[in-house]
Amino acid sequence: MVLKPRKPLPDVGEILVATIEDIKDYGAYVRLDEYGGLQAFLPWSEIEARMLRRFRHLYHPGNKIVVKVTRVNRKRGYVDVSLKKVLEGEKRRKMIWWKRQTKAVTLIELVAKKLGKSVDEAYEKVIWPLEDYYGDLMTALEYASLEGAEALKNAGIPEEWIEPIVETAKKHVKVSHIKISGLMTIQSFAPDGIERIRNLLIKMRESIEKGGDRITAKIYTIGAPRYRIDVIGYDYKEMEKALSKGLKVVKKEAPKRNITFEFERLKT
Repeated sequence: MVLKPRKPLPDVGEILVATIEDIKDYGAYVRLDEYGGLQAFLPWSEIEARMLRRFRHLYHPGNKIVVKVTRVNRKRGYVDVSLKKVLEGEKRRKMIWWKRQTKAVTLIELVAKKLGKSVDEAYEKVIWPLEDYYGDLMTALEYASLEGAEALKNAGIPEEWIEPIVETAKKHVKVSHIKISGLMTIQSFAPDGIERIRNLLIKMRESIEKGGDRITAKIYTIGAPRYRIDVIGYDYKEMEKALSKGLKVVKKEAPKRNITFEFERLKT
């Protein structure tokens, strides 16, 4: 599936899903699926040396990869991309997003077909407004599945679209929790250090949970002075913001309470 872009060309630094089109002796041509299948060039210099030897065996025309835009010639419409500049975590998150996005777009296009609307209308009246309001199309459909018509009205979706989208979301969208986690090292040598740490962690949890109606934070010890925090919710971006807010509270309050604090993000 290729998506309808809001702008003709990507910006340098964007991380995108691409489909391999043709492999040459000097590099590979790919199609940027998020830009209507726009062609881009992947030079061999932008593939890690250890992977380069195996590239032709690992990848074939039609395979999907995650790339980073390194150069854009806006006059000629040329785009160069890199494979080696994409971190593993970025690749993983992008492919998760891509699977969710393409499923969500497919569902909206099905609704458009039932209503006798065009794909262009689906993007302009529904897909882009929902992305603007919720930050992610599948997240919007998850809200529609949970909360019904109100979730779409809040985003300004035209009335004729609302009931069919809610029905489709309730039928096809399974709402599941996602989790982001971190490891904290917290110490205090004050006589009441345990109580100080406990109160600080309570304040951190409360701050995180204020970041969204459906966000919860669980903090537990894995052997003092190490603690694990799990932030659980439905919207990855919303959860990241909430965790960031909680960390800011701790970093500000910890010195005042004579507490040392370190944080390490865990892969999930």
